[in-house]
Amino acid sequence: MAMPSVSVDRPSPRALYRAQDVSSPARIAFDLVCEVEKWPVWLSFLRSARRVEPNEPVGLGCEVAIRSNIPGDDEELFEVDRFIPGHQLSLVGAYSVRRRIDIRIEQKSERSKLVIRVDYPTYGGLLGALLDRFTRRRKLDVALNDSLIHFKGLCEFDRGDGVLEDF
Repeated sequence: MAMPSVSVDRPSPRALYRAQDVSSPARIAFDLVCEVEKWPVWLSFLRSARRVEPNEPVGLGCEVAIRSNIPGDDEELFEVDRFIPGHQLSLVGAYSVRRRIDIRIEQKSERSKLVIRVDYPTYGGLLGALLDRFTRRRKLDVALNDSLIHFKGLCEFDRGDGVLEDF
């Protein structure tokens, strides 16, 4: 019996992993997660995100082009490889399966919990991994933490006058 090499529930030591409680139902939080074009508003390490096929709904097999501060090419193509409506959206790099962004929403009564895991490869052996750990990875970890707090604010903020609809 083959065992999966990567567990989604436990972060690898190389992955960035953050969780945040949100005072809104999971449906509202997951609707915000599925609005790919709005990711740069709350994910501060992304410069842009767009669906390759804009008319196609977010779901299994959907392709997303991302420009980010994560080491790699200028614009990278990701594919949705796991999608559970209302619960999980997981992207894997189209050209590198070691690149992964996993976003999960867990329902807790009227509250929910957002869990994000970002995994990207480091190159250059032990020295490259060590250098990345003390430079770029640390900045990305802080940015991911700030992003979850921003996501919490966007989910919980509801003035009812459509102020955030343009973002």
